Amino acid sequence: MSAASSSPPQDAQCVATLRSEEEVDGVFACTRKERSVSRSGAPYLTIGLRDSTGAIVGRAFRDADVLAARFERGELVHVRGRVERFREELQIEVRTIVRAEGERADPSRFLPTAYRDLDELEGFLEHLAREVYDPGLKTLLERLLGDGELRAEIRRAPCSVPRSADGRSGSSSAGRGGSSHHAYLGGLLEHTVAVTTMALELCALHPRLDRDLLVHDLGKMREFAYGAEISRSAEGRLLGHIQLGLRLIAESAPLALESERRLALEHCVLLHHGADASSGRRFGSPEALALHRLNMLDAQVKGAFENGVPGGP
Repeated sequence: MSAASSSPPQDAQCVATLRSEEEVDGVFACTRKERSVSRSGAPYLTIGLRDSTGAIVGRAFRDADVLAARFERGELVHVRGRVERFREELQIEVRTIVRAEGERADPSRFLPTAYRDLDELEGFLEHLAREVYDPGLKTLLERLLGDGELRAEIRRAPCSVPRSADGRSGSSSAGRGGSSHHAYLGGLLEHTVAVTTMALELCALHPRLDRDLLVHDLGKMREFAYGAEISRSAEGRLLGHIQLGLRLIAESAPLALESERRLALEHCVLLHHGADASSGRRFGSPEALALHRLNMLDAQVKGAFENGVPGGP
């Protein structure tokens, strides 16, 4: 894993420490629920279970249909059973499983989180925001960062949906390449700081670039929902983060932001995943092209660390 979540309570069982023949009595995130039939014709359940330390498969061979009615995929579940070894892999033979309730059912314990310190990253973001000099754009950023709800979402949002416990990729928000990157809480903040830092370095090499326009992933603050898994919100599924970013600009843009400057900013947001010949969208400024390349560079490098280099060994 490329990230870890909030530390579980000391008395909680963790996937990473489970051992063969150990009795299990704990709460996990359910990431998979499949009903199958054995060769003898008996139904059984295959259940994906995850916490902040890893993932494990559970199987329920007795009362499968009764147990299946007690929980759903995407919920936190209370599991009792025993760890067994099957084909050199550990799995849990599940005796009982129900929807978890009460204080133990805290989703934040089960969601992957950035290793980097979020307070430090937020400090970097504030410093970078102070580097914006255009009065209208500066006011826009101040309004966004001054909104307590949006500020909390900046710290919480990932850049894409994590891979599921059974190894399948969630639908990615990484862009046209379909890659997953920064797929953990705090990922958006980490990615934003990285892209903006590289943008400032690029502006030092190419002084004619307008550094104040190099902003992109605003809409990701509203793209995700949080439960046993990170998933997409209704807005994220139906509109996507580019449209949501344009909405945020429309909601927060001050009168001091001139129409020409706002148009230039919206163009950068609209094309930060690249030009699209089928829709007639083409790069209309060096800033839009630069932002696309920088965004892609950080996303692909981070994705390579998290998921491996495409086509590599």
